[in-house]
Amino acid sequence: MTSGPAGRTAPSAVPEITPVHRGATLRTVLRTADGVRIDAAYDPGPGPVGGPAIVLAHGFTGDRARPHVRRAAAVFAQRAAVITFSFRGHGESGGRSTVGDREVLDLAAAVAWARSLGHARVATVGFSMGGSVVLRQAALHRGRTEARVDAVVSVSAPARWFYRGTAPMRRLHWLVTRPAGRAVGRLGLRTRIHHRAWDPVPLSPTEAVPLIAPVPLLVVHGDRDPYFPLDHPRMLAAAAGGAAELWLEAGMGHAEHAADDALLGRIAAWVTASWTSATAE
Repeated sequence: MTSGPAGRTAPSAVPEITPVHRGATLRTVLRTADGVRIDAAYDPGPGPVGGPAIVLAHGFTGDRARPHVRRAAAVFAQRAAVITFSFRGHGESGGRSTVGDREVLDLAAAVAWARSLGHARVATVGFSMGGSVVLRQAALHRGRTEARVDAVVSVSAPARWFYRGTAPMRRLHWLVTRPAGRAVGRLGLRTRIHHRAWDPVPLSPTEAVPLIAPVPLLVVHGDRDPYFPLDHPRMLAAAAGGAAELWLEAGMGHAEHAADDALLGRIAAWVTASWTSATAE
């Protein structure tokens, strides 16, 4: 569940969000329900105060400050306020990565922060590991006002746990489960990985999807994804029972690196359209 590319990184013509471009960018440290410090940042976007917000959930081995995450945030910020954060064990956040399990609490803290800033509508957009986290967070927090979401987009996500059917996923399992792999993660990838196995095994993405409705759900996946073949997005869409929209992107690889500006713009447009539709109803 990494954020690595298949081929070259998608180019971008959108300026990165920095204090030079947007003087109101806000940086903070959030606290999760289990006490982990989460590095987060907020850009108010182009709309009025209290307008819609997008919370971006990055992939495994990414973090809030990585160029590919900043690029995606910059595209989204053309349409809405954007919150970016680093999952536990990544970047300047505390704790250690549980590779998608307790990361649900990190995302919940970021969504709650968006609500506290006055945003009445909040969407989550997750990539790879983040794509599985947005599904589970939407399902598990649907009854909690402060952390509920109004739209969910899952990009390049797995449908089931423990998948080892591709070479990149076999390498990822070595990285996560072996002491030498975790050392590589810490020293080479700036990712601190927890040594304990999941106990209990968390709700799978496919099990989470049926619990999300009536919140709008979009599943996006590339047909050249080297990590998860197309049966994964199809399983997710099928689990939604017709309540999810599925985009299979021709020529796209994996996650943030492979999502070009045009696709990111379409995702942001889908999010805002889902809000407009909900308001009309």
